[in-house]
Amino acid sequence: MMKPSIYGLTLNQLGDWLEGQGERRSRAVQVWEQLYRKRVTAFSDMTDVNGDCRQLLEEHYSIGTLTEHTRQESADGTIKFLLKLTDGNLIETVLMKHKYGLSVCVTTQVGCNIGCSFCASGLLAKSRDLTAGEIVGQIMKVQLHLDGQGKGEKVSHIVVMGIGEPFDNYAHLMNFLTVVQDHKGLAIGPRHITVSTSGLAGKIREFADSSQQVNLAISLHAPNNELRTRIMKINRGIPIEQLMEALDYYLDRTRRRVTLEYILLKDVNDAKEHALELAELIGNRRPLVNVNLIPYNPVDEHSQYQRSTQEAVRAFYDVLKKQGVSCSVRLEHGTDIDAACGQLRSKQIRKPEEQHS
Repeated sequence: MMKPSIYGLTLNQLGDWLEGQGERRSRAVQVWEQLYRKRVTAFSDMTDVNGDCRQLLEEHYSIGTLTEHTRQESADGTIKFLLKLTDGNLIETVLMKHKYGLSVCVTTQVGCNIGCSFCASGLLAKSRDLTAGEIVGQIMKVQLHLDGQGKGEKVSHIVVMGIGEPFDNYAHLMNFLTVVQDHKGLAIGPRHITVSTSGLAGKIREFADSSQQVNLAISLHAPNNELRTRIMKINRGIPIEQLMEALDYYLDRTRRRVTLEYILLKDVNDAKEHALELAELIGNRRPLVNVNLIPYNPVDEHSQYQRSTQEAVRAFYDVLKKQGVSCSVRLEHGTDIDAACGQLRSKQIRKPEEQHS
């Protein structure tokens, strides 16, 4: 059996485990700093940790369980990594360069069962959740890549928007968030982290009650039930009314600003009438809601959808602004590579099938 990744333990959990093994709890900080500050990739390289402790860790854990399968680099600096897990499954992780820093988009599940009709992630059904160690491992894999460039660059922002529904893997997600924020390690501030959900209302409420201060984004993509159900099957079980009630609970509990994500699909959800309906849906939540308009990255298997024209995007944006809704248009990254989430993975997995067809 493969040893679990030590990246999956929070500092407190690591301390508890070492104490349970007869080691001093304080050694957890030494190990932690070796992992996340010096970024060693082998327990034998933990020179500040005594030999017995290193041997104990070697017997029970591994450091990093991801290997690079494929890499695509865009002219704009975006890098999409296709990473292989120890069981052979493939996941995607994306490094994006912004004026404000370096952002990494992480995956939380192998495949996705949410079933958004425009999304490449759902082309292959979910086979399992990722462990917290595998999610943290994506950040470390990218950081080690940056270290190898010799420029002193560090991951500064995280978006949990890759393959899968993060709130469907809630326990591992929460461990991940605790690990990457720890000030003795990567020390990525909560305001630099965004978690995106397709709208699991119960988990939005649970997240509101947690101590996490990270940003929340909700994939809405339609202003009414008929349209949202057509493009997002999750709406059959959790209609917009239920989702907005959960949003209200979150806003009341946290008073934190929430982003509503809205992918613009040509002649589907991009009319001025849809913008007006969206503004009405947001209603008096305006002060704490921002709408992020997202240009669609076409997916071959979803040929019924096309990217909205620039004129339609501008008109939609203008209507929202005139209605007093805070909104923005997402800057595009990696448009000259497989930009859609899950697209590279899907192509790599389907390629052998095509060769034998």
